[in-house]
Amino acid sequence: MPESRSRIDVPADARDIPGDFAHRHAVEVRLSDTDAMGHVNNARYLTYVEIARVAYYEQVTGNALPIGTHGAEEGMILAEIRMTYRSPAFYGETLTVETRVERIGRTSFGMLHRITAPASRYGPARLVAVSDSALVSYDYTDECPIPVPDEWRAAFEAFEGRSY
Repeated sequence: MPESRSRIDVPADARDIPGDFAHRHAVEVRLSDTDAMGHVNNARYLTYVEIARVAYYEQVTGNALPIGTHGAEEGMILAEIRMTYRSPAFYGETLTVETRVERIGRTSFGMLHRITAPASRYGPARLVAVSDSALVSYDYTDECPIPVPDEWRAAFEAFEGRSY
């Protein structure tokens, strides 16, 4: 079970994800993450969410992420992701990505992510983006979905403090 559940406090936003999160991961915005307009390029947010997703998996299961190209026979693949942008982020900021598993199905599970920025020279603390993704448990050898492993389900449920 996580030490505490909370959420980064930012001004209210109608598109924010309600509820709390047990996992947080800090991501430093690099200069190379920004575009000609001086803010973080929209594609980089997908990378920030990926970094947080891997950190969540590794912390919660206690295992390194299984990757098919590195010899794992089973693992997970990203099947779908939606990102809703709310406010720009800038070079030098340290963003926080909050993550939780929202649902677990037979062969897939859904994760929610909330990206926030602290008060900085760019303004007050704010919601930067929210994301909803679907991940599929996958057999790399047979190239097909497989049931979510019982170990993952048990680890996610214990960490999130609820049954799915």
